[in-house]
Amino acid sequence: MDATSAASSSSSAKGVMENEEQPHVLAVDDSLIDRKLIEKLLKNSSCKVTTAENGPRALEFLGLGDGQHSNLESRISKVNLIITDYCMPGMTGYELLKKVKESSIMKEVPVVIVSSENVPTRINKCLEEGAQMFMLKPLKQSDVKKLRCQLMS
Repeated sequence: MDATSAASSSSSAKGVMENEEQPHVLAVDDSLIDRKLIEKLLKNSSCKVTTAENGPRALEFLGLGDGQHSNLESRISKVNLIITDYCMPGMTGYELLKKVKESSIMKEVPVVIVSSENVPTRINKCLEEGAQMFMLKPLKQSDVKKLRCQLMS
């Protein structure tokens, strides 16, 4: 039995291998089309993807939602990267970034902001607040490859 069939025959071994090899990305965007595009690009780059349609949902998933301060430890390794749209109703990507960076547990997780608007003051504000990168929409496979390199470093 070769190594690949040995790994696939044991589902628990496969699960462990996948988690180590596949970065887990949380993609946050209020546009379904943009979420699907980001998800497809990330999956093409061998990432595990979870999507959220807004900031509060993303915070809930991360365990940072209101009144969600129990079992935070179990969520630490949940995501390796957060990619969020800047313009969303209710909570902007900038506000989401600030909440993540305020959290003692999540602050090390890189956050990438994407926007269809190239506004230098907005870009600088996000980078000063701790965003890893600021990318313009629509994202391309080459953008995701850059992200993948960041995740691996």
